[in-house]
Amino acid sequence: MISISLNHVSLTLGARTIFSDLQWEIQHDQKIGLIGPNGAGKSSLFKLIMGLLNPEPGGSVVRMRNVTVGYLAQEPELDPGQTLLEAAMSGSQQMAEVTAELARVEASLGDPEVYGSEKRLSRALERQQALLEQYQALGGDQYPQRVRALLSGLGLAPGDFDKPLAVLSGGQRKLAGLARLILAAPDVLLLDEPDNHLDLAAKGYLEQLIQAYPGAVVIISHDRYLLDAVVTQIAELEDGRLSVFEGDYSTFALAKQERLARQNELYQVQQRQIARIEAAIKRYAIWAKTYDNQKFAKRAHAIQNRLDKMDRVERPVLERRRMELRLNGWRGSTKVLELRGLRKAYGPRVILQPTDWVLRHGQRVGIIGKNGGGKSVLMRMLLGLETPDGGEVILGPSITTAYYAQQHETLNLDQTVLDTVRLVGNMSESNAVSFLNRFLFPYRQVLQRVGELSGGERSRLQLALVVLSGANFLLLDEPTNNLDIASAEVLEAALADFEGTVLVISHDRYFLDQVVERVLLLDDGRLVEYEGGYSDYLAAAAKP
Repeated sequence: MISISLNHVSLTLGARTIFSDLQWEIQHDQKIGLIGPNGAGKSSLFKLIMGLLNPEPGGSVVRMRNVTVGYLAQEPELDPGQTLLEAAMSGSQQMAEVTAELARVEASLGDPEVYGSEKRLSRALERQQALLEQYQALGGDQYPQRVRALLSGLGLAPGDFDKPLAVLSGGQRKLAGLARLILAAPDVLLLDEPDNHLDLAAKGYLEQLIQAYPGAVVIISHDRYLLDAVVTQIAELEDGRLSVFEGDYSTFALAKQERLARQNELYQVQQRQIARIEAAIKRYAIWAKTYDNQKFAKRAHAIQNRLDKMDRVERPVLERRRMELRLNGWRGSTKVLELRGLRKAYGPRVILQPTDWVLRHGQRVGIIGKNGGGKSVLMRMLLGLETPDGGEVILGPSITTAYYAQQHETLNLDQTVLDTVRLVGNMSESNAVSFLNRFLFPYRQVLQRVGELSGGERSRLQLALVVLSGANFLLLDEPTNNLDIASAEVLEAALADFEGTVLVISHDRYFLDQVVERVLLLDDGRLVEYEGGYSDYLAAAAKP
């Protein structure tokens, strides 16, 4: 059964056409991954479905009767005065209405005009009983417990439940929005990068929620493992067109390469056929002129008509332009980093117990652990940006570091993109423009303020600064969080070729499997080391 259908939908924002003549159907129980490069219009497509944007005349978005749709934006709009728990609890509009009505009825029982009138009292008691039955059907007294369990499953700390949203991070507010949406249980869920701020345990919990969800779910995500785990269909938005593939992301990736290869073969065959037809037309035209023979002219005209009516095979784009990322490291010291008795705590909360650890040249190590467990604090201690309570951080004598910050806090939001690169790279304007073009920044964009860039654009700019550093020891905090899949693959390849050492915090399981050779689990202040990538860690951690 179709829940939502898009018919000949086109969208133009300013002077730019986002997509055109788009056709799409969302079935009531489908789990769909909506993918595409940054800037392709995925979030705009969600907004169009929600009615926040209007299609061009001639197109329509049709929602079937009684179908409800819930939308999680990248930055959901919530009441900052509400607590985290209150925001989540208000997800079920029906529960909120029943609870409010029940409170009003119970308050009326103390009114002399009600309890003094047998008829009015009887009506009030009947209404109370009906509301209590409805309340129990919606979860009753177990509802707050269910909400708390959902928030905890998504990785939010119970100590934050009663804090107002205004004092919480953007990631925590987004998780509150996600919880609220799931509790509302619309027929169709539109989730725009819901996994961006989740740790590994919470990602697993989200996967279970999506798999078990009784309605349709369309999810924008760059997490290839998540897409493989939950979706049964891939919708790719690219070059203003939407293509739909059955299966998970890995199946789609293989099928797309095969389709492009077949399309290229058909294109080449047709081009040879067209060349022969055009040669015949040219030949008949010459004969008609040379011999003044209308028969040849008519034949040329007939063949031209046949050529004009031919269904042309589009030339496939086999290699799309990607970010050009080359990390110019160098060997340096054999012992890159040593921790001697390093420890850190905030009052009773232990971030790191006294720890000894050594990192050597060429190693790629991934740091994992739950949100709030101290991974970023550890990295800042390694960089000298955070003071440990004791112990030492010792860098090798010929080691230089470059830091990629998760929240892009190393960037000056008031500078232009061009000035940012010129200052760090000490280069001319023309060289800076050329350099930025390698990171997919067109000339019109290099004069923008960094604060005006999207998350993905800031990520590419920060990677550009890592390249300019020329460092041989990279400390990366969630480098793939805002990158599209193509850019994440470029980063993976660049790190594989890097002549240096990498220490990376990441919740991107696919990225960890591709890049790291050892995993460090930071758990309750202890660093536990595992050989191999993320999948090897999972296998080792599952053993009794």
